[in-house]
Amino acid sequence: MKQTSKLALLLLLLAWSCTSNKDQAPTTPDAPSYTLVFLDKTQSVNVNKAYVAEKYEQALTDILEGNMKNKGDKLEVYFIHENTAKAKALSLTVRSEKDDDYGASPTDKEAIETAYGLSLQKEKRVYLRQLLLKLNQQNTGASNQSTDILASIPIIAKANESGAELKVYYFSDMVESMHGPGRHDFHKSPPVSDEQAATEAKADAKRLEEYFIGTPQVTVISPFEPTASSREHSPHLSYYWQTLFQELGGVSVEEQ
Repeated sequence: MKQTSKLALLLLLLAWSCTSNKDQAPTTPDAPSYTLVFLDKTQSVNVNKAYVAEKYEQALTDILEGNMKNKGDKLEVYFIHENTAKAKALSLTVRSEKDDDYGASPTDKEAIETAYGLSLQKEKRVYLRQLLLKLNQQNTGASNQSTDILASIPIIAKANESGAELKVYYFSDMVESMHGPGRHDFHKSPPVSDEQAATEAKADAKRLEEYFIGTPQVTVISPFEPTASSREHSPHLSYYWQTLFQELGGVSVEEQ
């Protein structure tokens, strides 16, 4: 019995020493992330207003910093207007790569981490300049008269096919404004109750059910100030989008 106990103890010590050895197997890198940013380029969103400019610039900075961390992480920008489906404005992918630190000494590992961090921050500074240029780009064409937010659903579904962790951000007042059969002009006829909003959202979800969006993280970054009235920032319109994404993928929408 004593010999057996000693053998078991030796095996445990051996296992512990192996797992704590500096040459342990390298960790698996995080899977690439996929970020979609939809920038409203219609008349109803004015990025020249100080409040909107400051809020949107900070939000883009935070998104870039939080989501673009590893090689292969991707961020795409689409403009929202009359032709959202064809309005890809920017595509960014992290190219910085950390050297393999398997078996490296603590000093070498720190040097590798530092070099990677510097390379990544340099890349992010370039990307931030590009993002801010797109944010401030003016749309003076006729497409700024209409707002096709629902056209983002097929784009999200296509991104979901990548299998990456998907995050979606709308920089918009979320006022769909399109003409034609089956379309909404929420500028002229917004939902006047949560019940109406839910009914319209469920009908739209039924029409869009062919698009599998998965379960992305969806965030709306609105241009409204905290003092905005309910007429300007309609809670019923917010409920429409909450219901639509719940119906399409069981997804909650965070509003900022």
